[in-house]
Amino acid sequence: MRRSYVTPWAAALAVVMIAASFVPAAAPKKGPSVHASVAAARKAGGDFDLQGEYEGTIGGDARKKIGVQVIALGGDQFQAVFLAGGLPGAGWDGKTKVICQGKLDGEKAVFEPARGNRKYLAGPPEQFSATREFPPKTQRPCTAVIEAGRLTGKTASGAAIAAKKVMRKSPTLGAKPPTGAKVLLPYRPGKAPSLAAWANQKWKPVPAEGHVIVSGGSNRTKEQFEGPWVLHVEFMTPFRPTARGQGRGNSGVFPPGGREIQVLDSFGLDGMPNEAGGIYKSHPPKVNMCLPPLSWQTYDITYTPAGTDAEGKKQPACYKVVHNGVTIHAKIPLGRSRRGSLNLQDHGNPVCYRNIWIVLKK
Repeated sequence: MRRSYVTPWAAALAVVMIAASFVPAAAPKKGPSVHASVAAARKAGGDFDLQGEYEGTIGGDARKKIGVQVIALGGDQFQAVFLAGGLPGAGWDGKTKVICQGKLDGEKAVFEPARGNRKYLAGPPEQFSATREFPPKTQRPCTAVIEAGRLTGKTASGAAIAAKKVMRKSPTLGAKPPTGAKVLLPYRPGKAPSLAAWANQKWKPVPAEGHVIVSGGSNRTKEQFEGPWVLHVEFMTPFRPTARGQGRGNSGVFPPGGREIQVLDSFGLDGMPNEAGGIYKSHPPKVNMCLPPLSWQTYDITYTPAGTDAEGKKQPACYKVVHNGVTIHAKIPLGRSRRGSLNLQDHGNPVCYRNIWIVLKK
């Protein structure tokens, strides 16, 4: 993971005044609490366009970066997580977090220091914390305003802050199946993806977008696979701001013969074993690379069967997991080598999948 210059912002920040945009500017309208498309989320109001990731600098110095992850909590309320050095996987120092609570006020969102009795993933926005420890050890007083397309502000020392909203994409998003790959869920924009490789035909195709929506139970491939192999999966969690924890865009990828890799909207959170990228209930991701809801994301998984290394030592079966281009698990032991199907979980959320393929290696 690339490291950036760590700024005195982490220790010196006392008051930050920040401005940024959201679209549309009109006051949000009330609508359903879960949305499986960007169009539906935007129609419900301004919460969706305001939430997301922001990148910027302090004092105009390219070495002094900050990242901000704004989480929509429902009821026109938000929590902003300020990260020293930049966004996860793109400069964040891995420890410094400052939390602000925000609420829409006409055409802007106003943030102030998060206070009170807060718990990790609490339901009421005024009790919600995006960090397990509240306040985090690196917490500093901070205020902010989000409006008009830019993030601008000042630290307590008077250093200027300038930032803007960014839409990050995985470097493997849309990766074409290599020669010899078995295409399990083809991605053809404008055409309904074939479910011929899958046992459950109840999943809903969206021809215009070339993906399927989880529906009518979990699914598995008809064919079983043995390693070694490389698996590519693209998924998108819905926008469900009023939900918390396991109710927020829940699904799971069960690689052939392997253990569940959690699919969940864990954007802006600490990154736990039962959150996005975690090996369910056992291994947390090295860094939480979850993008905002309704962003297409990727898992690239490499499975190595049990065997011996160059020195003749026995090695258990294991796999490596790359989330949105960043290695979050380098080597997860699985015990003995196993044969199995690829399974995708239905957990009652309209999670979308597309462009799934596997390459079997000798």
